[in-house]
Amino acid sequence: MSNMFSLLFNNLVLCAFGLFFLTNVSCEKDSTSEPQDNIDDLLGLVQETTFNYFWDFADISNGLAKERSQSLVLTSGGTGFGLSSFPIAVERGWKSKAEVLNRLDKVLTFLEQADTYHGAFSHWYFRTGKTKPFSEIDNGGDIVETAFLIQGLLINRNYFSEDTEEEKAIRDRITTIWEAVEWDWYTQGKKSITWHWSKTDGFAINQTVSGWNEALMVYVLAAASPTHTIDKLTYTNGWARNGSMKNGQTFYGHQLPLGEDLGGPLFFAHYSFIGLDPRGLADEYISDYFEQNKNHSLINYEYCKANPKDFEGYGENCWGLTASDNNNGYSAHSPNNDLGVITPTAALSSFPYTPEESTKALEYFYERKDELWGEYGFYDAFSDENNWVADGYLAIDQGPIVAMIENYRTQLLWTIFMMDQDVQKGLQKLGFSSPHM
Repeated sequence: MSNMFSLLFNNLVLCAFGLFFLTNVSCEKDSTSEPQDNIDDLLGLVQETTFNYFWDFADISNGLAKERSQSLVLTSGGTGFGLSSFPIAVERGWKSKAEVLNRLDKVLTFLEQADTYHGAFSHWYFRTGKTKPFSEIDNGGDIVETAFLIQGLLINRNYFSEDTEEEKAIRDRITTIWEAVEWDWYTQGKKSITWHWSKTDGFAINQTVSGWNEALMVYVLAAASPTHTIDKLTYTNGWARNGSMKNGQTFYGHQLPLGEDLGGPLFFAHYSFIGLDPRGLADEYISDYFEQNKNHSLINYEYCKANPKDFEGYGENCWGLTASDNNNGYSAHSPNNDLGVITPTAALSSFPYTPEESTKALEYFYERKDELWGEYGFYDAFSDENNWVADGYLAIDQGPIVAMIENYRTQLLWTIFMMDQDVQKGLQKLGFSSPHM
């Protein structure tokens, strides 16, 4: 085992002495509230089986994740989620450090020669490294997908910290990719960040990255960049919309500090928080980002439990609305866009926030494993209302399951990411505070 377990041990010791004072997350599980042995074994099974999507099903030539199991298209953001799980694979013994370093070398070789746009990566790629357009004019850089890719790379840069030639080379190559991203270019000289840019159509899509949604990581990394940084006003105006991202209303008995009514799809609480530790994280808009994500998850749970549209199958054991496939295609499912489709990643990736509710869902989904479980874990989504189960998997739904369950179990990725000196400087620059900085 690496020295990362010693870091986790120190983390737990600090918790025991009260520095991790938050009551929302306990470092030691209450043995009276959940079946310790069974649920821990099941969590491990789900994590490892789901991880295999990023290992066994990765592109054989370059190691990148495929967008979905029914396609050969490669995904940058989904690859970032898969990369985030590499330290978990080493710590849990699924793969050796040598195997993971070899795979990292393959991934980095692809990224170093892939098409980039002022350092940013495209949403999709062919295995040649050429951009596959996401749409007619979305054929260049995608700064949000780039942020999720960089999040995964930085987790590995911090994890592989030994003073060996191989690990130092990996760190240096990741740093080169990280420092090449021109976050400031994507502001167009304004006090906000724009989502897309292409060589042929420029900023024609003209979509501002603004909160509250899944993309907080974009502004954190942009502020953290040692080479192409942004200032706090860009965060305030662009992401926080000068405070307009605040909500403050109560839904199903839970106050929602930020975002749209009823919270939106649950991936808002997952994608940026694979690495970013929300426990005690605060800025001028909210005193605890963990509260945001916990209450968002509980609202989603209570909505499914109440089941106002009377969909077949919904209940306290069967819940979770987020972006996924459905019986008519794909949609960002939420209480405001409820199509009768349950997506397992929604409840499973919320384990850090809703352990009891997520445990109920996990056990229920697994009880139905004959119809819901396949080669890489739980199929992407299902609808009892429409007598439908997805026939495959999506990378962006698979990745958060592995990562967020680990953050519930050991806080591993939160520990690794939050130790990054660039990230800490970026958070401080934007006015964030955290007990972990």
